[in-house]
Amino acid sequence: MRRYSFLDPGESAALEKEIAHLEAQTGVQLVTAVIGKADSYVELPWKAFALGAALAGLALVVAAALWPRWTDAGDALICAVAILGAGAASAILAVVAPPYARLFLRATRRDLEVRQYAQAFFLRRELFATRERNGILLLVSLFERKVEILPDLGLHARFDAADWRAVIGAMTPLLRERRCFGALQQGVARVQAMLLAKGMTAVSDRNELPDRPIQETGAR
Repeated sequence: MRRYSFLDPGESAALEKEIAHLEAQTGVQLVTAVIGKADSYVELPWKAFALGAALAGLALVVAAALWPRWTDAGDALICAVAILGAGAASAILAVVAPPYARLFLRATRRDLEVRQYAQAFFLRRELFATRERNGILLLVSLFERKVEILPDLGLHARFDAADWRAVIGAMTPLLRERRCFGALQQGVARVQAMLLAKGMTAVSDRNELPDRPIQETGAR
């Protein structure tokens, strides 16, 4: 998996320090990750093409109805080129402009892909290999503007889905503002506060998983 830098060295170092402090206070192992994209979503440019072509075709139909002499059979090629050109322009925009591409991404597909990427990441990085099975993955996917949190088995009895949703809810507004570092800082702080509130106060100097944020391009 190719690496990419979404955080500058100073931001990575600051997060690493905060995570080390969290782990020393709680004994829990937290891993943060930032990826560019959870899936390639090859269908999005095609959806954009269809929309652009449909809107261009509709505009030509309306123009022909309003101005009957505006077109004739000799202009069919021009109309076809206009429709295809509009579709191609829309498809290209979906490739180069993530906010436009996201208009064609269904929430159910987005959520599924980010969760599957996080699960594969958890296994690939062997985040389950802690002595107490108390690892936590806090993953941010930038294209989808989505946060996924995966706690290991040793934490399931203490925390439920609502606890993790509260952390995600605090991070998401910052992520939508393209403040990746701020979102991660907020996430680490919220996780630490939640762990302490639940009695996770075992002091530990054990460090079983990387503290520095992991950055990956994700799917291409």
